[in-house]
Amino acid sequence: MQLLAGLRLEVTAPIHLFRYLIYFFIALIKANLDVARRVLSPSLPIQPALVEVETELQSDLGRLLLANSITLTPGTLSVDVRGERILVHWIDALPGRDLESATQAIVAGFERHLKGFLR
Repeated sequence: MQLLAGLRLEVTAPIHLFRYLIYFFIALIKANLDVARRVLSPSLPIQPALVEVETELQSDLGRLLLANSITLTPGTLSVDVRGERILVHWIDALPGRDLESATQAIVAGFERHLKGFLR
């Protein structure tokens, strides 16, 4: 029951959940196409790296869904969650990516929609 404590029980929560699902499926399709393009064109460079991203989600459920959303998107894999930071293996991390730019690239879209129905 403690895991469900992160839900926002508001009238608009189902709308935010629906928007999140749409955003997730669009991100999923884009990531699949990107990874397929990289596989079919071996000359495309990849620069895999472990990057750290930050989340504003406070609940365990929010962080769990965010980490799983990152993992389910091809090209990224959540390795560890510690507090407000998530360690992510990213297939194409540009050299010199700082915490803020990696967070914007990987987390910001998911988090914006998750905040509507999770804490």
